Amino acid sequence: MTRTESKVTGYAWTVVALLWPVAMLNYLDRQMVSTVRASICADIPSIANAQQFGVIMACFMWSYALLSPVGGYIADRFNRRWTVIGSLFVWSAVTWLTGHAHTCGEMKFFRALMGISEACYIPAALALIADFHAGGTRARAVGIHQSGIYAGLALGGIGGYIAQMSTWRNCFTWFGAAGVAYAVVLMLALRDAPSASGEARQNQPPVTIAGTVRALWTQPAFWILVVYFTLPAIGGWVAKNWLPTFLADTFQLKEGPAGLSATIYVQAASFAGVVLGGAVADRWKNASARGRIYASALGTALCVPALLGIGNAWNIGAAVAFMVLFGIGWGFYDCNNMPILCQIARPEHRATGYGFMNLVSTAVGGGATVVLGWMRDSGLSFSIAFALCALLSAISAAGILFIRPRNPEERTAATGRVPVSTGLRG
Repeated sequence: MTRTESKVTGYAWTVVALLWPVAMLNYLDRQMVSTVRASICADIPSIANAQQFGVIMACFMWSYALLSPVGGYIADRFNRRWTVIGSLFVWSAVTWLTGHAHTCGEMKFFRALMGISEACYIPAALALIADFHAGGTRARAVGIHQSGIYAGLALGGIGGYIAQMSTWRNCFTWFGAAGVAYAVVLMLALRDAPSASGEARQNQPPVTIAGTVRALWTQPAFWILVVYFTLPAIGGWVAKNWLPTFLADTFQLKEGPAGLSATIYVQAASFAGVVLGGAVADRWKNASARGRIYASALGTALCVPALLGIGNAWNIGAAVAFMVLFGIGWGFYDCNNMPILCQIARPEHRATGYGFMNLVSTAVGGGATVVLGWMRDSGLSFSIAFALCALLSAISAAGILFIRPRNPEERTAATGRVPVSTGLRG
């Protein structure tokens, strides 16, 4: 390895380290909303019932879903570094504003605005990491980055305690200020990968909306990956948005213990799962081109008994055990979605591709969140929802095995274009 290559490799891991706190902040905000639900509802009487609170959470999810392909395209077409930095500035402002909401309408509006920020961040960040980690470290790098998500979700669990000791508004005000400070750090330290720079792309055809859509959606493999990304994620959204309420109702826990229990165990296990899953996937990839697919399918399969167990747990100890199993399986699934996308999509289409995946997955998850609120208001058991989520995970684990990877980073010498391939298992 040359000295230059060593520097590039070192900075590739620095990029992961720089983006880790941003992932943490993005998901901390999401989890705090659910863990301080009781305090928000008590302080804002116009939030009349659980279904209406579900709509508040869904406003973020639907905005995030609709704008994810737009955020991804901005990152692919223009600049991934500035897309990440801009998203953090918007996140910080909207987080601060959320702490100053006084009506149900304002909460819905600010949660919808939050979707703008986060729709830009995840596609751009994962594509930037994939740019720097083009070899055998891609799943590990994505896994380490995704561990920041679970750190944020776990930290979001302390929102209930902050609300008890102070006020729920301080949760959002303090972290909004922290986001502004860290955005300045990124401006000084984060840079684009050389392959993603304008100089490197000047001899390539410009990235267009029509060309990107055609390159992605004409592949059956991409359709399968979108479905695979969506179905297990329904269980993930149910766990993120309603698990604190489920534990409080089922085991008669107060807001603080319920919020912490719903986050710390799942997210600690997910933290371990993405790091371990990334390492396993990269090693498996060395033995088989489908190694990352196998690792991801294994994780999704683990979610099946975990979801069934959570919905039918006989005591809090059993619920914790199943939450840990779910977290490990979810980590294996989560760290491999972008690496699998990289095996069927070219670099200039990956952020947009991930954005489309977010669009479908989050839109469906938003609907599931509202349905769960309706179920709670109607007195229906959440165990039914967990069982349905387990079934969807089982279907997904089988479906992803039909994808056959190819190497879209290799162009044919004659045409300079990627060979046409469906990406389906032959």
